[in-house]
Order: sequence, then structure tokens, then C-alpha cells
Amino acid sequence: MATRVFRPWGWYEGIDVGERFQVKRIMVKPGEKLSLQMHHHRAEHWVVVSGTARVTRDGVEELLAENESVYIPLGATHRLENPGRLPLHLIEVQSGSYLGEDDIVRFEVVAGLLRRLAPPRNDKCAVIASMEIPRSYANMFSFSRF
Repeated sequence: MATRVFRPWGWYEGIDVGERFQVKRIMVKPGEKLSLQMHHHRAEHWVVVSGTARVTRDGVEELLAENESVYIPLGATHRLENPGRLPLHLIEVQSGSYLGEDDIVRFEVVAGLLRRLAPPRNDKCAVIASMEIPRSYANMFSFSRF
């Protein structure tokens, strides 16, 4: 049986792993969302099993219902949210040259700046680096502090 990994937004568990692919079952709690992120070495396919998903892909939002899917290309900035009242269950198929959990670049708004949060190295520290905000995201953030 697969081990569930719990997060504040819900949980995930590995279903299958092979050369250049990995399959996960993901549950997102009602009203919760994952961080805005991207991957350097993998693409993802998401299939909604039950519930409603709000997917942001390169700044464009779309709603997905049961039995609908979306493709997240390698390098695309993306986020998964559950805007509904019921848990969101989906299947994620990852494919690429490297599928480790450390191939995640997370983006967060911190004090009016978009920052890139690098994953911790050896669980000792996280590196935070400022970066330019792509024009496609300019309307998503308030810059009244500048």
C-alpha cells in the first residue's frame, strides 16, 4: 500500500513509478490550494476524479470538473486549487528526465515582491532569491509599495 504524505492543503500518495514516469493520487481539501510552482525536468497531466479544480497555468485560470483533464508542460508556472465544498481528488501523471520532489520551484508573494523559494538542501535552510515579475503576472499583484 502507498504511503500518504500529508500537507496543509491535503495529501498525496504514489501509485506507480517507472522509468521517466510517476503516478500520484492527490486530495486537496475544500478551499485549499498548492503553491504557485514550476518544474525544470518534468511535465504533468492532471485528471479530476471527483470535485472541482481551479487550475492556473502560465497566468490563465480554468475550472475542471469530474473526468476533465489538463496538461502542464515542462517549465509552465502552475497552481492547483479546490474552490469547492467537497474534497478534490485527482490523478497526476508526471513524465520527464527527473521526477524528484526537489524539482519544484515555488513562487509566493512576500511583502509585495514575487520571490522564488528554492527547496531546502539537506533540510537545513531555504534559499530565497528575488526575481523579475513576468509581464503576464503584473495584473495578479498589487505594487502600491513601490
